[in-house]
Amino acid sequence: MKTKLKDFIQHLYHEIDDEDKAEEYLDNALPSIGLIVMYFNSLESSLDSVLCENFTDRTDSTGLIVLNKMNFASKVDLFKRFCDDFQVAVKKLDGYELLINDLQESSRLRNMVVHANWESTDEEGYTYIRLKISKNGMKQEYVQFTQESLQKIIELILKTRFSLEEFWEYRNDVLHNRV
Repeated sequence: MKTKLKDFIQHLYHEIDDEDKAEEYLDNALPSIGLIVMYFNSLESSLDSVLCENFTDRTDSTGLIVLNKMNFASKVDLFKRFCDDFQVAVKKLDGYELLINDLQESSRLRNMVVHANWESTDEEGYTYIRLKISKNGMKQEYVQFTQESLQKIIELILKTRFSLEEFWEYRNDVLHNRV
């Protein structure tokens, strides 16, 4: 995804030259945005399930009590700590680092999509993301969400969910001496 920065000048303002073209772009992007939200929620549910099973496989209630009000990043951190402990105590598992990276990247990209100011999208698909403040002043950051980049986010989330389930199944096989 391409990004661009614009100097902040007195008021937060988003210049859109061709409103009709911008509206057409948004109409085409909305289904992908919805899929990102839906598939990410499924990924989070899968992570919840894995974490609950780590507490006990008899009931999810203990795990759900712990996970209640935790954000996704905290759940990934908890998952990472459980896996780090498992790898020290039992066996190092292949694909672990990539899975953690993909979980974190899925979250970062989903947050970018969900928290974008979509009404600021211009005719080229650049959408306002945030105000960056540094010693060099304030800059408005825009990301260009193309159909291709939105599709890649969807694919990453789906791949990550599949990898999580596959990883957890392999971990359970190792734990119960089935490999």
